[in-house]
Amino acid sequence: MEWFEAMILGLIQGLTEFLPVSSSGHLTIAKELFGIESGNLSFEVAVHAATVLSTIVVFRKEILNLIKGLFEFKYNFQTAYICKILVSMIPVLIVGVFFKNAVEGFFGSGLVLVGSMLLVTAVLLSVSDYITRSGSEKVLAEAVKARNAQGATDPGHQDNSDLVKASRETGKEVGYKEAVIIGLSQAVAVLPGLSRSGTTISTGLLCGVKKGAVAQFSFLMVLIPILGEAFLELVGGDFATAESGTSALALCLGFLTAFVSGFAACKWMIGIVKRAKLMYFAAYCAIVGILSIVLTIW
Repeated sequence: MEWFEAMILGLIQGLTEFLPVSSSGHLTIAKELFGIESGNLSFEVAVHAATVLSTIVVFRKEILNLIKGLFEFKYNFQTAYICKILVSMIPVLIVGVFFKNAVEGFFGSGLVLVGSMLLVTAVLLSVSDYITRSGSEKVLAEAVKARNAQGATDPGHQDNSDLVKASRETGKEVGYKEAVIIGLSQAVAVLPGLSRSGTTISTGLLCGVKKGAVAQFSFLMVLIPILGEAFLELVGGDFATAESGTSALALCLGFLTAFVSGFAACKWMIGIVKRAKLMYFAAYCAIVGILSIVLTIW
């Protein structure tokens, strides 16, 4: 693998790991378009480690708080949150252990499957965006009506920015039931083209979870599965073969590009979810999905 190919794949991996557009699907498309061969174990581990590191940096305060709470050795908010993350990982663990060959078969099914799953991602994002936006608008309208009725502001010169901000964070926290449902959606999202972040965030929003809470939970719940998958690849792979064809420069550039783009995408995505702006990504996934199918068949 050449250094510029490593940068291309690292950039795609970092951006699409967090944006709801499917990292596996876009990597498949990029390899087809540019003729890149990347069945390289060391490179795959490097870029996945980079995205994990970028997540840890973005949520460093939250992670440190969880660790501190865990070492209080009692059942508190932090311990409960960690338990919910562990519960959410059970479905994807089952898929990885018992259905690994079937999943790998899907990954070799080509751009038609990728395009179809991108269309499914578009539908999920559209539905969750519409329902969430409608709910926020309803809450905002009721809050403004109540404020006007109380005479808290002059109707002609209202500043309802505080109500707008509050309406964006309506909903509940992630409970154990929501953790299981979001975990099931993550297990299904192993299919190439079905965005993991898009599926888990959409599922959480449809369950009525707060926008900021579901974004954070979605990104933190994937840390251990990604690291676990990389570890299993290292243990089970032929590392001597995997090392061939990749220079240290390519590995470093791939890692750095994936980390920087992943950090930016993670921060950006949190703001997007809070503002309920998923419809733009739905349109993008639909366009790319249709093009993938049409161009492959044509």
